Amino acid sequence: MRRVAITGLGAICALGRTVPETAESLRAGRSGIGPIESTDMSLIRFQNGAEVRGYTHQPYFDDRRADFIDRFAQFAVIAAREAVADAGIEWTPELRETAAIVTGSCVGGQSTEDIGFQEVYKLGHSRVHPLTIPKTMANAGASHISMEFGITGPSFTISTACSSAGHAIGQAFQMIRTGQTDLALTGGSEATFSFGILKAWEAMRVVSPDTCRPFSKDRRGMILGEGGAMLVLEPLEAAVARGARIHAEMVGFGMSSDACHITQPSADGAARAMRAALRDGGLRPEQIGYINAHGTGTAANDSCEAAAIRAVFGAHADRLAVSSTKSMHGHALGAAAALEGLATVLALRDGVLPPTANFNQRDPECDLDVIPNQAREAQVEWALSNSFAFGGLNAVLALRRANATERG
Repeated sequence: MRRVAITGLGAICALGRTVPETAESLRAGRSGIGPIESTDMSLIRFQNGAEVRGYTHQPYFDDRRADFIDRFAQFAVIAAREAVADAGIEWTPELRETAAIVTGSCVGGQSTEDIGFQEVYKLGHSRVHPLTIPKTMANAGASHISMEFGITGPSFTISTACSSAGHAIGQAFQMIRTGQTDLALTGGSEATFSFGILKAWEAMRVVSPDTCRPFSKDRRGMILGEGGAMLVLEPLEAAVARGARIHAEMVGFGMSSDACHITQPSADGAARAMRAALRDGGLRPEQIGYINAHGTGTAANDSCEAAAIRAVFGAHADRLAVSSTKSMHGHALGAAAALEGLATVLALRDGVLPPTANFNQRDPECDLDVIPNQAREAQVEWALSNSFAFGGLNAVLALRRANATERG
């Protein structure tokens, strides 16, 4: 079994158009949540989201290519470009033939689909955009990344609601570790701000009317976000040999299914996934110093996750630092685990744990050190990143800080 290094990072989200911009916002505890501008919100009960504000395709794609790519897939390609450049990959025919792409997306090109539905059902048109299907399909991000870099190896997309990118990264990790591939581009992307999907979330009655306050007693729900994040994974030994900068090491991956309820979380299911990640990484609970929580800001999720953490870590939970970066970049659904995994890598690499922003009041049912409002300098060696999805599908990533001789 090979050790797995993370050598490339890419991101675009409400916190920034690049990884350095995103990292700076996380360190500052600066929330990207505000009034949604890309969609007419006059008939929506909630008004706020975590958008990539002012986004247009022109700096990234010419008009002709952009016409083939939904916003969610554009985010995937943009993040992949940054991650590949960061990793300093030198493409060879052999590498292109064997490299893997594993992405996650929950809703795919819903904005394109929404436009098509309006054309047919609202405006009574007999035709929709001829590229509606290829723009809508959830695997479009992976497909466009493969075309961007000429990668002809395994390429696929996982869709497990809010755990999509977590399962994708975990699958890519397993492929590197077992020798199925020597390079993987993995992460997730999502673009949720279209009228139809916003009305669907309105009907769920779980979206906050103001902002996202995970673990705070006065929390009122989640805030939707969008964006993409990508990681480059490769064998640690190969990364060291080529002098690559190693941001962190991925050491374990855990999955579970609640088999309980389609929307309500299960502390038992979440605990099983965390234990599985620890077991896979050969880690003891007391070795973990930080958890990037799923932390949606809903009443049910946050107390349930806190109970799961207590069940897994026992007395060590009192010494654990836990935060939810959804308080800043929102809940990006299928991309959430990628953004949060990236935030965890940055925390380990830079020695700065991101805060839980917008926190007002301690909740006895969420009795954890949630790093309220201010980032914290701390040298942590081992961390988890939690993702717990509707449908009871859970994914947990276990990460390790790269040591001085490995960082490059």
